[in-house]
Amino acid sequence: MFHHLKDENPTACAIRDRFTSVASWKEESVIPFSSKKKYSGVRFQGKGTYYVGAPEFILFDQGKSIEKELKKYTKDYRVVVLTKEQTPLALLLIRDKIRKSANETLQYFRDQGVKIKVISGDNIETVSEIAFRAGIPDDSKRIDATTLRTRRDIEEAVEEYDIFGRVTPSQKKEIVLALKKHGHTVAMTGDGVNDVLALKASDCAVTVASGSDAARNVSQLVLLDSSFDSLPSVVLEGRRTINNIQRSSSLFLVKTIYTTILSIYFLFVDFAYPFEPIQLSFISVLAIGIPSFVLALEPNHNRMEGKFLFNILKKALPAALTIATNIILITILGSIFTFTHGELSTLSVITTAYTAFILLYRICKPFNALHRLLFGTMILVFVLGILLVPKLFSLATFTIPMLIIIAILSVLSYLFYNFYGKLIERISEKRA
Repeated sequence: MFHHLKDENPTACAIRDRFTSVASWKEESVIPFSSKKKYSGVRFQGKGTYYVGAPEFILFDQGKSIEKELKKYTKDYRVVVLTKEQTPLALLLIRDKIRKSANETLQYFRDQGVKIKVISGDNIETVSEIAFRAGIPDDSKRIDATTLRTRRDIEEAVEEYDIFGRVTPSQKKEIVLALKKHGHTVAMTGDGVNDVLALKASDCAVTVASGSDAARNVSQLVLLDSSFDSLPSVVLEGRRTINNIQRSSSLFLVKTIYTTILSIYFLFVDFAYPFEPIQLSFISVLAIGIPSFVLALEPNHNRMEGKFLFNILKKALPAALTIATNIILITILGSIFTFTHGELSTLSVITTAYTAFILLYRICKPFNALHRLLFGTMILVFVLGILLVPKLFSLATFTIPMLIIIAILSVLSYLFYNFYGKLIERISEKRA
């Protein structure tokens, strides 16, 4: 019969591989498998119509005659019934293979605080047994999705139940949407056409290379080895990338923010812009370029928290606002003490670098050998640069008043930095 059907789902392929002989019967019509109907069928010339599919969707009340046999097998097998019209002829028992590493993979995600939901179109007893064998806790609550009549039923069930059986493709999608409505970030794994709607509705769709074309086309991530065992390493690599981008972006964004503020400020005051290109390059290389390159390449498997953009701004804004405040104070002090442009420029470079190193210090925490080497080297190179080759960076000779102001601004920079940091935290808490 299956040699007359065009179904390519795993069940059809398994049965076709097991029963290789082909009858000489002539088909009159074919009913392809449907996730909604849960069965397929073929009408043969002079032989009648044969169906194969889920027992409860084919036999209905006639299934009571084999109810004991069904209960006997549904716990350990996926049971498919072969019927002629509605007369049962045979039970086809299919058992899913559980990968040895499945339990370890699921345990990893549970340890990371991920809620695991098993959603399947199979009988709830079969799904539950497979889930338990794969490592889902035995006390997980389960439900037959045929009892979920409305969208509200699904929204109430998604938080209470962990295992869903007899789920239709549209219900899979509704379950994903309900989880998102409850505030969850949803990753959906699936490999069949029946999973496409749910994959599209999820925040992150994952499938395998051996999955259907439709599933691969709508997924953001395709596992080329066709094994979900790769997901923990995928998560770790994603964390490394995102966490390191956040740290590097904070360093780069500081310069963008304070440069924008100062550009606007110096449009309205009678002072020349205090920085020369070589000075900004010197600070940028030591406080941004080299650190961001080193930090972007190191392992970082910390769990991501908060929103990406806010995490960047939360680190960048205090430093940028502190630098802008310092430069404004320097211009005010410059008018009082009649500093030359070179002296103002030198003061600006020192205080800006000092604040940038405060940010670098906090980004490097917690310190390890690499972070200590990076932070210490950058400060050492900066100090050597301003002491040994000041003319290269257009720096003026230090005077007593300049050193006093540098000391005062260093203390103020630390206070400003903490003030702006706490202010941003308060604003974010109010918005939340």
